[in-house]
Amino acid sequence: MPDVEDATAIPFVTIDPPGSLDLDQAMLLERVGDGFTVHYAIADLGSVVAPGGAIDQEARRRGQTIYLPDGRVPLHPPVMSEGACSLLPDQVRPAAVWTIEVDSTGATVAASVRRGLVRSVARLDYEGVQASFDAGSPHPSVEPLADLGRLRLALRASLGAIELALPEQEVVRTADGWAVQLHRRTGVDAWNAEISLLTGMAAAQLMLDAGIGLLRTLPPAEDEARAAFLHAARALGVVVPPDATPSEVLAGLDPHQPLSLALMRDATGLLRGAGYEAFDGAPPEQPTHAGIGGPYAHVTAPLRRLADRFGTQVCLAVCAGAEVPAWVREALPSLGDVMQASDRRASAADRAAIDLAEVWQLGGRVSETFDAIVLRADDDGGEVMLVEPPVVARCSGAGLPEGHHVTVRLTGVDEERRSIQLTYEKGHEKG
Repeated sequence: MPDVEDATAIPFVTIDPPGSLDLDQAMLLERVGDGFTVHYAIADLGSVVAPGGAIDQEARRRGQTIYLPDGRVPLHPPVMSEGACSLLPDQVRPAAVWTIEVDSTGATVAASVRRGLVRSVARLDYEGVQASFDAGSPHPSVEPLADLGRLRLALRASLGAIELALPEQEVVRTADGWAVQLHRRTGVDAWNAEISLLTGMAAAQLMLDAGIGLLRTLPPAEDEARAAFLHAARALGVVVPPDATPSEVLAGLDPHQPLSLALMRDATGLLRGAGYEAFDGAPPEQPTHAGIGGPYAHVTAPLRRLADRFGTQVCLAVCAGAEVPAWVREALPSLGDVMQASDRRASAADRAAIDLAEVWQLGGRVSETFDAIVLRADDDGGEVMLVEPPVVARCSGAGLPEGHHVTVRLTGVDEERRSIQLTYEKGHEKG
């Protein structure tokens, strides 16, 4: 085992949903002159999972943790992912400890990672951290988070990143069963994500410089798709300067406005063709992730995602001036297929749970009318989101005004097929 630094004096904190036990990441952010230093500890699965062992083999079969409303199918045994390897507070844990220097523009100046032992001093949650920033009294370990997060968002927008702030549907348990609700992205959600993205971009650059790694990629949108998006924005009444990019238009939207939701939904058409690129020698022809604004690699969630353990091992070896372990090198070519398959399973499970909860919420309400926002329109209908409950479904009826409030009628609910039928009659726009 390589030398392991004692980093237990660093006051790391974690930010996760309430009740989470599989804590991959802990951070300490510092202001240094007019820039920042990011200390980011990532659970070190590579130090405890034996290559080729039973846990390794099963993890390679699963690919990632599948989250469900009433539980999860974990990537690793919970005794590891929620116990011995999780960065729980007041526990000494093995970690890959990143140090990333960031200048006053948000750009990375230097980045490195080494093995260490860490001890988190606090388990924070998103709502509590947001409340602390709103009150002007954030935890000292994350005090720079808002400023650094905003800088990184602006920098990535200037690099062409397609950043979508769409609210996410989630299924929650209620007194009456299960229901769909919207999780709207807060400032802390976005800023915290920027620390992970910063680290993934630093990891990708280390890999490219070393000529070995696994990248998460997304090709730039075709010129036609970009032009169509800008045309849609102008058609919806958004002021779009002649030389504006989709990224700049999206960065200026208010995510709480119906028109913005429709335009962000349109922008998902710019994010097609995501994949994984393994390389050992020459870098991939297309190494970037257009949604993020540059090369990117998964390294920050090894408790929940298989690729991160291998990506972290590559970066640790590169920074130590050592050879990438043979077991990592041999696995890289097959990891992309494993991750793609597990991504599909995770997406299907999430969609099935949401669809079923939507059906249960609307059961017994056929023929009622609902206020809805038109997310996307086509010749014979489109996609709408009901205001309450926040159900997203196909709606029939020509003339749907994209980006506007309308009244729609629930005309059918099919639990077996987990489908909902909505109908719009022209003229039922809301003021």
